[in-house]
Amino acid sequence: MKKILFLAGFFLFAISSFAQECFMVSTETRYWDNAGTYSGYTLFGTRGTSYLIDFEGYVIHTWNIGTNPRFTEGGTLLDAVGGNPSNQNVWKELDWAGNALWQYSETRSNYHGHHDFAKIYNPKLGDSTFIYIANKDLTAQQCLDAGCDPSHNYTGAQMDAIVEVDMQGNVVWEWCFFDHVVQDIDPTKPTYGVIADTPGRIDLNLRGNPVKSDWMHCNSLDYNQTLDLMVVNSVHGEFYVIDHGNTFVPNNPVSSIALAASSLGDFQYRFGDPAKYDQGDPPSVLDNWEKATAGNKQLGGSHDIQWIKTGLPGEGNFLVFNNAENLFELTPQSYIIEINPFLNAVGVNTGNFVNPPDAGYNIVNSPDANLMKEKKNISKQVVWRYSSKNNTSFYSTIGSSAQRLPNGNTLVCSMNDGHFFEVAPTDTAIVWEYINPMTRDGIKKIKVDNYPTYNGVFRAYRYAADHPALVGHDLTPGPTMTGATPNYWTPGDITAVKNEEHRVIQDDVLDQNYPNPFTYSTTIEFEIAESKQVSVVIYDFSGNHVKSLLNTRYPKGKYSLTWDGTNDNSQHVASGMYFYILMADNHTLSKKMIYCR
Repeated sequence: MKKILFLAGFFLFAISSFAQECFMVSTETRYWDNAGTYSGYTLFGTRGTSYLIDFEGYVIHTWNIGTNPRFTEGGTLLDAVGGNPSNQNVWKELDWAGNALWQYSETRSNYHGHHDFAKIYNPKLGDSTFIYIANKDLTAQQCLDAGCDPSHNYTGAQMDAIVEVDMQGNVVWEWCFFDHVVQDIDPTKPTYGVIADTPGRIDLNLRGNPVKSDWMHCNSLDYNQTLDLMVVNSVHGEFYVIDHGNTFVPNNPVSSIALAASSLGDFQYRFGDPAKYDQGDPPSVLDNWEKATAGNKQLGGSHDIQWIKTGLPGEGNFLVFNNAENLFELTPQSYIIEINPFLNAVGVNTGNFVNPPDAGYNIVNSPDANLMKEKKNISKQVVWRYSSKNNTSFYSTIGSSAQRLPNGNTLVCSMNDGHFFEVAPTDTAIVWEYINPMTRDGIKKIKVDNYPTYNGVFRAYRYAADHPALVGHDLTPGPTMTGATPNYWTPGDITAVKNEEHRVIQDDVLDQNYPNPFTYSTTIEFEIAESKQVSVVIYDFSGNHVKSLLNTRYPKGKYSLTWDGTNDNSQHVASGMYFYILMADNHTLSKKMIYCR
């Protein structure tokens, strides 16, 4: 249902931008362009529960599990147990009713599952398997024997592995970063080599980042069945493509693990930070230390690496949520990045992986001076990049996801604020927006200022009604999470405002107040074309009278007045959204403003 007010509605971003300034945001569905969205239902997990909702925010179904849920092609719900993406050693596959159909536990004491997992179809095995990321413990001696700088302490060191198990829980394949390392400080070790000449291996002695616990902190992985490749993403700003098909031997785990540890398991492709293999410039502070550059680094704190699936716009390209931490931007913001790894320096699709430094970079200027950004080197393999115009609108320091939809839209989940939105591909218009109401302190209709992830959601996914997980089940909407009737804006509200303004505004003008938002006082200017009785009244968001600023007859001309955030009783009102109404004889004009105490 649309929000019905005494005033016509106004556009989503106006609400978002101004409300963020006051640190108060209404939760659940905030905007919906029915004609622009990809039809379906949105799945997400929060505080140990998985929710399936429709566009209005009505809950379709829930499951008593909620860490990083997703539907499988077999029509089940797959998730980790425990609610913490950073620590998970038990995974379950549930049916619609919540019954456990399959479960796997990592019982090895030196493997520590975390962040991501997937159920895949292994064509060489001819059956489904389960893959997951796990930190593998290393001894200090193992690190030193491999060529780690002996000046550091390696107690508690770990490197990530990708583990594959069959549906009976047997490990059938495993790949680990520790088997694909290079170093240039000890020529007596077999790992010795020239870093720049060895992009297929990770430098053991990265500047300022010696091997330690959770060294790579990989947070997402994906499998491409057609290519029989895997991709895994590190929070430090790189993702790596690994050959699965040529390192997997059916029914022979020992040989499979050995092949994965050989040179056949070296990276097929890596993207994000070429300085890590001495083929690019790292981020750095400039001579004027008030400015900095990201160098050739493309990703920072990134999450949710994936291949865009066959049949979708951009199929075969990579899509990743670039949180953009550690990129040395004066004003950081998050991005969604789409990469074609086959493009060369002249933009030709070679059909083979091209090392990103060989493809080169475009120098990109900031689109607006108020973003306060330096020029950036953007890889020529980046074919689409989305960011909000306001750099704080969906910035997320951790977690988050992006999903390419069949209509070309992209569904985005920004973890910090539990913020989901669907963005169109061409004019980057938002067609749906939702704020998770489940917080650390329970369900909230309004989210106030709080620390990141107060209402965080690790990822969100959209599924059409014909997905196997939904077919044959009751999709009748239940209550919203807050129990409230949905209040949101639609394109009709915007059109109604414009039509109304063209109909009633002939020669009188009401300007936008300034500053807006404001803390102490704001100026309201208006102009009337002829002598008439004029009143200016302030109303709150619910339509309640707050204050009459004037009610008198004015001659033709332009006028201004101020409001100091008080009501008719000279008491300061609460922070929030207000409307000021100009009534000039039979003409009524209105605008919105934000007061922040």
